[in-house]
Order: sequence, then structure tokens, then C-alpha cells
Amino acid sequence: MAEKRDYYEVLGVAKTATADEIKSAYRKLAMKYHPDRNPNNPDAKEKFTEISEAYEVLSNPEKRQRYDQFGHQGVNFGPGGFDFGRDFSHFQDVDLNDILGSIFGGMGGGGFGDLFGGGRRQRRQADPNAPQRGEDMTFRLDIDFDEAIFGSERTLDLTLPAQCPDCGGSGAAAGSKRVTCRTCGGHGVVIGGSGFFQVRQTCPTCGGEGSVIEKPCRKCRGTGHVTAPQKISLKIPAGVDSGSRLRLAGKGAGGLRGGPNGDLYVLLGVRESDIFERDGLDLGVDIPVSPVTAALGGTVSVPTPAGEAQLKIPAGTPNGKIFRLRGKGVPSLRGGSPGDLDARIVFEVPANLDRKQREALESFQKLTTGSTFPEAQSFANRTRVFFAHRDKLVK
Repeated sequence: MAEKRDYYEVLGVAKTATADEIKSAYRKLAMKYHPDRNPNNPDAKEKFTEISEAYEVLSNPEKRQRYDQFGHQGVNFGPGGFDFGRDFSHFQDVDLNDILGSIFGGMGGGGFGDLFGGGRRQRRQADPNAPQRGEDMTFRLDIDFDEAIFGSERTLDLTLPAQCPDCGGSGAAAGSKRVTCRTCGGHGVVIGGSGFFQVRQTCPTCGGEGSVIEKPCRKCRGTGHVTAPQKISLKIPAGVDSGSRLRLAGKGAGGLRGGPNGDLYVLLGVRESDIFERDGLDLGVDIPVSPVTAALGGTVSVPTPAGEAQLKIPAGTPNGKIFRLRGKGVPSLRGGSPGDLDARIVFEVPANLDRKQREALESFQKLTTGSTFPEAQSFANRTRVFFAHRDKLVK
């Protein structure tokens, strides 16, 4: 009979390996040599027997201590050695589903079983009669631009789930109670398939709770909740924007069986302004200005959240010129410095002229020269060059 290999050598770990290192090594080897993955390979079956025997010893602190002190004799499994046909279910922490879960668990769910709608993590509570917190609720609210800038107070008229007053949120009628689900036997899951792939699914009868109600409450039909209209006060702070989310603690769905309410989250949408454009904490505004004022210079009024500001523009200010007013933008929601406001000068062409105004403009026009409008003169010069080139090329 061949001499048994050292258990540490079998798992490929050092004698000082921690419990987690031993478990990790076993997972990798068990995944590789499991008989279900190697149905026609007797060597794999023999290898799996060996690593399973090693793991059963080294994963048990008492057996590992005896093995370290006395070797194989300290944990002898008897004349027949380790029985491959024995029940492996006592490996509670390293069953085949756990092995797979370690590989697929990083996919964002609760393990391999979650790929198929089940998994090791269930929604079932340890005590189905224990108090349960209500769900968080989200409500979208559209507000005016001015409310977002200055803040406001609102009263929300909402219909939300509340704890049923008749059954206290238990869902059971008077004199009734919860009983173990017959479909899943109280486990909250049902298992289908066979062999290597066994799929765990949430029990369709109890929804993963592991128990069902004998006689549902008539008022809430067994849900534990009834809908109830509520008036909720909401304070909107200055500086919010589209996408801001306000939390109202304890204003969400009612809890069950005396559990606390969930929270209510108000997701804000801000309507556009008739005056301003917003970019974070900064504002932009177009200021219509007479070409005369822009030419001669003067003072124009600029609206800001803090009130009207007087802006002096120098003589010869071009159309589209932007003046930045520091700290005249949106107040900071977090208490920091407010944003800035950009005032853009936009020429307004005179309209509805009377006879004297028209005559005055005609007199002015007669007095202008090319240097009066340098940009127009420069554009005309570039245009002449363009057409001169065109005439040469199209001959």
C-alpha cells in the first residue's frame, strides 16, 4: 500500500497556513478534480478523494493539532482509508456551490446561484414575525428656477404604503399565524437540476420567506400594508439643481409588525429660467444694449440673485462682450462661496423710429467713414481678396 502524502503537500500549502489559505487551496483543487467535471477519469476521482481527506483534517482545529503532533496515525480513518462515497454535506463551509460562488461571486451578485435567480443569500428573515423596516420611496418633484435659487417650502400630497391598522403589519387575520411553507420546507428556496449544476431558486409559494399566512388579513390582503394619503412638509434649500435628492427620514413606506418607516427621497427637476442660463453655480444672462450706449459707454442694469447690479461698460464695447460679476451667481448648497454671473452684451437694433429719429440716423450715417466701423471694413477687405482669387481660378 502506497504511503500517504503529507496533507499540507496535498493541498499545496505551508504548515503555517491560515484557515482561509487552506480553504482557498481546497476550493481551487476541488473545482479542478471534482468527479462531476471528470466523469470518466479515475485519476481525478482518486485525487479528489485525497484532497478532500486532507481538507477534512486540516480544516478541523482539533484534527489538525493531532495531525501536526502524531502525523497520519493521529487521524487514521481506519483500514479502508477515506471513504469517497461518504456524505460530503458535513463540509458546511465548502460545498460545491460555495466553490462556484468563490469564482462567480465577483460578478456583482450574491454568488453563483444568483446567476440563476437564487443563491446562498435569501430574503428570508431568521424570524418572519420580527419587526421589519419599511421600504425607501422616491418621488420626483419639478420646481421653478427661482425656487432652486432662493429655496422654498412645499407640502407634498402623497399616497404611500402604511402599516395595516387591523393586523399591525403582520398580514395575518386575527387568530391566524404564519406556518412553515410546504413547498420549500421553510428554507425559502427550491432546488432543481441534478449532477454538477443544481439551480437554487426563490420559492414561488412563499417568495423566499420560508413561511406563509394561514388566513390573510382582509384589509391588507396579507401584505401588511394599506395605502394612505399623507401631507408631508418639504423644505427646499437654496442652491439645489436638477438631480438634487432630498432625504426625509422616516417618511417612506410604513414598517411591518411595528418596524420603523423607510425614508422618502425627493428627486428634484428644475424648470428653465426666462432670464438666466445655469452651469453649476454660475449663471449667464444676455443684456440688451443700445448700440449708442455701447459706442459712447455708459451704465447698464444687470439682474442677479442678490438684486440688480450696475455695470459700467466702456466706450466702444463690442457686441457679445462678456463681463464677469464675481460672487453674483447661485448660492452654494454646502455653504461655500456662491458662483459667478456672466453678463453678455447684446446689441439691440433700433425699431419703431419716428421721422426725427430716422433723420438723425441718416445724418449720422453721412458722417461715418470706413474707420467708424473697422470690423465691417476688415470684412469687406477680406471679401474682395476672396473674389479676386476666385476670378483668377475660374478663368
